[in-house]
Amino acid sequence: MRITLRALGAGLVSIALAMPAFAQNRISITTGGTGGVYYPLGGGMAAILSKHVPGLQATAEVTGGSVDNLKLIGAGKSEVGFSMADAAYDAAQGTDKFKDAKVNARTLMVLYPNKMHVVTVEGTGITKIADLKGKRVSTGSPGSGTEIMALRLLDAMGIDAKKDIRQERLGAAESVNAMKDKKIDAFFWVGGLPTAAVTDLAATPGTKIKLLDHGEAAEAMNRKSGPLYVADTIPANTYPGQDKAATNVDVWNILVVSDKMSNEMAYQIAKTLFEKKPELVAVHKEAQNIELKHQGRASPIPFHPGARKYFEEQGVKFAN
Repeated sequence: MRITLRALGAGLVSIALAMPAFAQNRISITTGGTGGVYYPLGGGMAAILSKHVPGLQATAEVTGGSVDNLKLIGAGKSEVGFSMADAAYDAAQGTDKFKDAKVNARTLMVLYPNKMHVVTVEGTGITKIADLKGKRVSTGSPGSGTEIMALRLLDAMGIDAKKDIRQERLGAAESVNAMKDKKIDAFFWVGGLPTAAVTDLAATPGTKIKLLDHGEAAEAMNRKSGPLYVADTIPANTYPGQDKAATNVDVWNILVVSDKMSNEMAYQIAKTLFEKKPELVAVHKEAQNIELKHQGRASPIPFHPGARKYFEEQGVKFAN
């Protein structure tokens, strides 16, 4: 019996040593508004990490989006955040919304391509981007990556947001409610497919949505802001009543962390989320697009060394 207990004790010690030492660690995953994709995915990630990483308790938080998330990480008030690649690039460079507060963020993983939506409905008289002039248009909530990208798109298309439109600054869910109440004529949203709030608008009885073509703006946006955007398409029937495809501009989503996060923590988070990907796909189908082939090449800011170690073990080749 004494030998058996001694052997059991040794085995428990070896198991404990093999586990990451995250005793009662709590991390915050900052996401976006409740009408987008970041929030449900962030909730799914928090549940997976809390369940599968011993000693780690993760929670998902509602925020304005990319800009807010990066600023929270820079201030040490969040450990993990969702961000569009363009906002992360600005944060790392200390430009645009981050002129007064450069953020030393690092990429934990590349997620999926975010798609710019320019949404209106029949009856507004809007059929193309140029028709937004003089209209009531939401360009995204303050603190969101949507706002950054919307203003860059409008500028690329020759529209001054301060002079040519009546600008509102609403998130996806708030924009949809304003559309239903006829308080705005169109709105910008950058998110995954499908976005719940846009689906809600499209499914409203008596409403037919229109997604405005704008893929041609990608080249001009890249000339001014760097190689961050790609012309693509939102397929027909992504949303109820959307009977034709719309050209659009894509930007990648990334999961960001502070450069101060430990290598072991970053490694374990990346490893767990990839190994438990089916659980994430069950939360939102955009998680299907989180793939090894996108790691190492689709982020404009450096990877965290801990996450990079995991991906290199999986065969990912990094450019630098």
